Amino acid sequence: MKILVIKFRNIGDVLLVSPLLSNLKFYYPNSNIDIAVNKGTEAMVEGNPNISEVIIYDREKVQRLTVFNKIWNELSFLRSFKKEKYDLVINLTEGDRGAQIALFSKAFIRIGYANKNRIFQKSYTHTLPKANLKHTVGSNLDPLKQLDLPIISKKVSIYWCEEDNNFVSGVLSKVGEFIHIHPVSRWLFKCLSDQLMAKIIDYCELELNIKVIITAAPVDKEIERVFNILSFCKSNPIDLSGKLSLKQTAALNKKAKIFIGVDTAIMHISAANNIPVLAFFGPSGAYHWGPWDNNLMESGYTEKNGNQSMGMHQVISESRGCQPCGQDGCNGTKISDCLINLDIDLIKIYIRRMLLKS
Repeated sequence: MKILVIKFRNIGDVLLVSPLLSNLKFYYPNSNIDIAVNKGTEAMVEGNPNISEVIIYDREKVQRLTVFNKIWNELSFLRSFKKEKYDLVINLTEGDRGAQIALFSKAFIRIGYANKNRIFQKSYTHTLPKANLKHTVGSNLDPLKQLDLPIISKKVSIYWCEEDNNFVSGVLSKVGEFIHIHPVSRWLFKCLSDQLMAKIIDYCELELNIKVIITAAPVDKEIERVFNILSFCKSNPIDLSGKLSLKQTAALNKKAKIFIGVDTAIMHISAANNIPVLAFFGPSGAYHWGPWDNNLMESGYTEKNGNQSMGMHQVISESRGCQPCGQDGCNGTKISDCLINLDIDLIKIYIRRMLLKS
């Protein structure tokens, strides 16, 4: 049996597909499971033993092509799926590209979200329900219901190689226990104020006497943001911003006592590593994106906002009526007021509590 799973979204979204992959492999042990993802997210599924092939769509490359070459590239990409003769296609995202692939594949079973475009209304033989307040892990497992298969696991998994382990061991050769902090998101409206993040770092280093290691993506705006945070710090954390790959960051995170950060892919990686997460949520909803505890089968994020926990993980969020708004900051400012004035004393209590349990 040949199965194709499609997830054209961001890094963390792709990681949260792993429970579906393991369930499919359990029920179809002799199947070949391929996954199609956007370029830049493939690290979340590479090395996953349940996958036969990772198919990468390079959106930026396609956008740079001339109109004629763009059309030719898209058609060639679609035809490649028909050649594979998939038996089952599961598209976990809304939008036209996944619907096109499902339709072109001619697979006997095609599962996805109903498409409003009349051209693609026959893309799927089975349609998925809207997520509503369901956690993304649960939504990604909805295709199993269409196949009349019970869910046997909701474990999120991340994989890396021994080379990554060796690299991280070298980096940590003179470091004992540490807290991993990833203070910046590619979406800056998800970030705390730089001054508040600096206070958190100083509290860990100067009052709790535990080393902090900071990571960030190799992106100028993220590295600049970390530089500004550090300018407010009185302590001297280890700054690895822009110096690690996603796999190396995962390997480093696995050795941390706890993780502190905002709603990012690294937060989901930490949860997949079973490292306790303290996460700050503002415009995004924990009921969709909260760090998932692999020891549990049901989400602990039952409210739209406010402080919530799921097993070992803790989400700090204000209880404003406008949360979660899904907007890129308040009134187009790219700054979310609900993340600027979080209670530092409450944050300190949670950090101490989580360290005692870890």
